[in-house]
Amino acid sequence: MPDYVVTIESAWLVRDVKTLDDAIGIAISEAGKRLNPQAKFVEVESGFLTCPYCEETLSSAIVVADTALVGLVLEMKVFRAETPEHAGRIAKQTIGKALRDIPLKLLDVQEQ
Repeated sequence: MPDYVVTIESAWLVRDVKTLDDAIGIAISEAGKRLNPQAKFVEVESGFLTCPYCEETLSSAIVVADTALVGLVLEMKVFRAETPEHAGRIAKQTIGKALRDIPLKLLDVQEQ
């Protein structure tokens, strides 16, 4: 059975924030704190989007009325999964336990 690297996207809400950089830092920090006891092996990064018109890379965060929505990318290695779908389910379940009430979306599963 092969190992897989699973990438999951998450939407994180940050309140009472003034700048985009602060919002991203707070979101990564809060996600790391919630993942630390149970799933400290999950890597957390800020997400990026590609502009459909100019194809430049943009930050996946927005601040409106001192409230930010930050897109995070969570990456986890899953060992000895039966299929890529199985690896995705394992990663979503593991991350979902630590990040309750946080929307998660499976982005990619790569065999190693």
